Amino acid sequence: SDGGTRAHPSKQHLAPRESPLQPGTMASRIGFVGIGNMGFHMASNLLKRQNEVIAFDVVPAALDRFRAAGGKVAATPAELADGCDAVITMLPSNNHVKNAFLGDDGLLKTLPKGALCVDSSTIDPNVARDVAEAVYGHGSDFVDAPVSGGVGGAEQGTLTFMVGGNPNAFERAHPVLSMMGKNIVHCGDVGTGQVAKLCNNMVLAISMIGVSEAMNLGSRLGMDRRKLAGILNTSTARCWSSDTYNPAPGVMEGVPSSRGYTGGFGSSLMLKDLGLVQDAAKSCGAPIPLGESAHAFYQMVQAQGHGGKDFSIAFKFLGGTDEDVPPAQP
Repeated sequence: SDGGTRAHPSKQHLAPRESPLQPGTMASRIGFVGIGNMGFHMASNLLKRQNEVIAFDVVPAALDRFRAAGGKVAATPAELADGCDAVITMLPSNNHVKNAFLGDDGLLKTLPKGALCVDSSTIDPNVARDVAEAVYGHGSDFVDAPVSGGVGGAEQGTLTFMVGGNPNAFERAHPVLSMMGKNIVHCGDVGTGQVAKLCNNMVLAISMIGVSEAMNLGSRLGMDRRKLAGILNTSTARCWSSDTYNPAPGVMEGVPSSRGYTGGFGSSLMLKDLGLVQDAAKSCGAPIPLGESAHAFYQMVQAQGHGGKDFSIAFKFLGGTDEDVPPAQP
């Protein structure tokens, strides 16, 4: 068995040729469901490219912020989808995505046939395939396109999109995604974008914990944290968690560790992703001992009340300090 990872090739021919958004053309009316930390900046970049963007979010303050930025807002996903060339979803979990598409006030109630659906949430690959099947049955196109690059990448329009879908759907999605990111990668059939994202986030969690342990250890042993980070970043330990998103306060400006671990990618979301990794690994029998350890670690972080803090809070959770302290005398 392939653990349920096979695509639905029989569905791929259902995308209608009379679609309003043909390959190589730009969408002009785009719906965006989920305008939180990431989604707001992504939708704002679509606005900056002269698109009409209509947003929905369950948080009223998020809608107020988007309206102030020049966007339009809708009361439900169904209201949003009416007349859209494309809709993008950026939501926290499997159930949020299923409800956005399939709920009583879901997108498929009013979405024009032939429209393009892009889900940039991080969810179970098999849920992505189930939603895709419903969208195909509606006569529209679907790609799963989770992202990497964080809030900074969303704001700057430099995200990486890991895209799963048939070649025609990918070609249609490319110009839309290019307005929000700079690295658009076709991973394969529907669901493979999610596979790539889950593998990436497992490595990210493991590396963040490793960098946090090393930065805390070096600081406690009397080494200046900035010098230690500089060595790590020019040596074999170099990684994104150290050179771009260092978890130790005082090493870098403009990252969550420099502002009390606010903003960024919440620990609770990392825990959710690591749970999806666990499920996926079990489905295909892949051993992930460090992935399991990272999952257990972020369960403890959340249990201690840090779920709303950026996942680089790992450094503080391990006892890291805001500044270097003299090493303890033997």
